[in-house]
Amino acid sequence: MFIQIVGLIVIIIFIFIILIDVIPLMRDWVNRIHIGRYNDKQLWNQSIINKGVKWLNKTPKIKVTDNTRLVIIDMLKGNYTKNAIQHWQEAALLLGLTAYLKNKDDENVQKDIVKFLKSKFDRNGQWLNKPQHVDGAILAYAVMKLDFIEQDAYRKALDYTWELIKEHIGEDGTVGYRKSMQSYRYVDTIGFICPFLIAYGVRYKKDECIDLAVKQIKTYEQYGMLDNKFIPSHAYKLENEVPLGLYGWGRGLGWYAIGLIDSWGELPNNNKHKIVLEESVKNFAKAARSFQQENGSWNWTVTRKESRPDSSTTATLGWFMLNAAKIEEISKECLASTEEALSYLMKVTRKSGTVDFSQGDTKDIGVYSMLFNILPFTQGFCIRLMNSYKSSKVA
Repeated sequence: MFIQIVGLIVIIIFIFIILIDVIPLMRDWVNRIHIGRYNDKQLWNQSIINKGVKWLNKTPKIKVTDNTRLVIIDMLKGNYTKNAIQHWQEAALLLGLTAYLKNKDDENVQKDIVKFLKSKFDRNGQWLNKPQHVDGAILAYAVMKLDFIEQDAYRKALDYTWELIKEHIGEDGTVGYRKSMQSYRYVDTIGFICPFLIAYGVRYKKDECIDLAVKQIKTYEQYGMLDNKFIPSHAYKLENEVPLGLYGWGRGLGWYAIGLIDSWGELPNNNKHKIVLEESVKNFAKAARSFQQENGSWNWTVTRKESRPDSSTTATLGWFMLNAAKIEEISKECLASTEEALSYLMKVTRKSGTVDFSQGDTKDIGVYSMLFNILPFTQGFCIRLMNSYKSSKVA
């Protein structure tokens, strides 16, 4: 009898483990039925917005493992998901919905945003759970972009974020990705911190913030860019200024693109750094355009046509191109690039409004995910791109 009970328990555990592995795969298969059937931009836009609103206060946890078998082991070890990457997922959704609200006064969406803010900040405008890494700066930036809240309502959280960034400044005067990794500079950090630093510096008249953001960008261009091609490597090492990881990693281009274009956009026209960053915008626009595929996408390795398209890269570079189109010299080709990117993104959207086929979370320098699935970050930038496209004077 005892042996029978043990055997039954083993069978139940085995079935449970199999289900944990199989159910996500089956769910993806089912959800991809009728994918890419959106032909009308307005219908597509409303669909991706609806999904973005649902995700804002219940953001899907993103896997940090590529394992698709025996994933219960990763769950038990705490290696399945990480809270650290949630900040930039939430930030993108918030940025996207903010762009939507510029076109439509939607009280229900505003209520959802207020609910989200209450889950992140206390009554004094300070973080409820203070970020320990600079990833949090992009969420602080997203909060600064909200038009319907009092401008200084979250000043304490913004001040804390600035102090956090200062704590990550290394001996070279630029900001490290982590305190424990000060010997490296990552391209991700440009996207995380630079738009916040510019917006915060302009709003509160702190020139040191603006100078730091520009230094972060220009120093990376000096040591982390491929000569004559103007595409970033994943990182570079401070000691010998040697680039590390992959040149042409798609989301790496996306992080640089976000950091550069939002920083340029936040600077007043009379600021001394405006023309400096504008030159970078023009150089990067030409480089990125040259790697766009015929179907409008950018691949996860942009330099290889054989690699698969990445929706996160396409959404962020599409956003870059739309804003770069404000520069008359490159406006025509950038707008064409934007429209091609939008066309591709519609084709990889599930009937539920979820944009699919984004590369999973990166494991380390040079170690990239081979899983392509949903990503709230991509969803947010699709919403931001489409709604800014609608309201743009160049569209």
